[in-house]
Amino acid sequence: MMRKIYDEALVNGQSYQNLHYLCKNIGGRLSGSANAQNAVEWGKKLMEGYGFDHVFLQEVMVPHWERGAKEQGFILDGGKKIPVAICALGMAVATPPQGITANVIEVHSLDELAALGEKAIKGKIVFFNRPFDARYIQTLQAYGVAGDQRRAGPSAAAKYGAVGVIVRSLTEANDDYPHTGATQYTDDAPKIPAAAISTKAADRLSAMLKMHKSSPVKFYFKQNCRQLPDALSYNVIGEMKGSENPNQFITFGGHLDSWDLAEGAHDDGTGVMQSVEALRILKTLGYRPKNSIRAVFFINEENGDRGGLKYAELAAQNKEVHLAAIESDLGGFTPRGFSFDGLSSAQLKKVNHDWKALFEPYNTDRLEAGGSGSDIEPLRKYYANAALIGFMPDPQRYFDIHHTPNDVFENVNKRELELGAAAIASLVYLIDMHGI
Repeated sequence: MMRKIYDEALVNGQSYQNLHYLCKNIGGRLSGSANAQNAVEWGKKLMEGYGFDHVFLQEVMVPHWERGAKEQGFILDGGKKIPVAICALGMAVATPPQGITANVIEVHSLDELAALGEKAIKGKIVFFNRPFDARYIQTLQAYGVAGDQRRAGPSAAAKYGAVGVIVRSLTEANDDYPHTGATQYTDDAPKIPAAAISTKAADRLSAMLKMHKSSPVKFYFKQNCRQLPDALSYNVIGEMKGSENPNQFITFGGHLDSWDLAEGAHDDGTGVMQSVEALRILKTLGYRPKNSIRAVFFINEENGDRGGLKYAELAAQNKEVHLAAIESDLGGFTPRGFSFDGLSSAQLKKVNHDWKALFEPYNTDRLEAGGSGSDIEPLRKYYANAALIGFMPDPQRYFDIHHTPNDVFENVNKRELELGAAAIASLVYLIDMHGI
């Protein structure tokens, strides 16, 4: 059966052509935008066209943040005005219409910020410049460790009187693509403008600060974002009914929304297209699942997680039984395996004993403990025994592209994408047939 799944994906796969439409005909899909609604409507029609047993929408109220006109950033070195690549962090507030100009102070952690205190920080632009730690083999770990400066840095700096924040882009790549991503303002501090700066520009600014210790370096930036009232949006769901246990579910999905800087190809167009493709493959092969299986396009993962929260809430309200959920949200690169959250060591050992050899011919046999995905994590609140599973493609290139203007269709490889859909369909089949 797995050989049939892979043959169908590699010979007749539709993930790549569907991703092309999503990227080129719709584009970036930030929650609350017209493009996000277009993606919802197209996704529903796509699933209906495949003839799944049930295709439906779930209403979700989502944040509606807009970036506005393109940001401007300059290092001010005496009479020199050096342009640098920046972009507003997601959910950030705008600068005043004339922008902000202030002295810059560089820090590398929230602890360093706190140690400096208000006397050093007040009235300045705080420059968080902690780079990715290259020693991590799994780049997601480096992202997680560096990410607190983006998420919590602006509010932390505001408590000490900072007037703005710029954050080194969360990537090991050395380029001029600034990486956006959500920041999280707290209620106990003023909301101050916050932007990401490209790694090349961050290195240049840091070098200038070291050279000019006796004379301050100033920075200017202007951004035009705004927060609008929450908007109505939807999760998109396609389902094949279980022949034996129709109220027991195996969910697999990705998030339909994306940031607005590019097309949202790897993040997470690949994940949603792999999910619907996994369902299409199983239907095309005439497979009749014992349990109900669902492909879900979650909305609002990037700046709110509202789609995942609503999906879990409605699943519990409808008294559904969820056996397992799989998320694809690490790009469409070469599949390596799956990470399992919620299994005991004995269960994981049995998974490897039973299934590792089945995945070995496809080089997708890493079956290990680990995280799952932010869209499916809310299921844990209601389903303590469900297996929550993260699809693991090769991680080395993902954060070069993620949240940047470079996240475009042309950077996705067709064969890698289709192999991922086959891996997901295979795991769904194994769980449905044999449990976990």
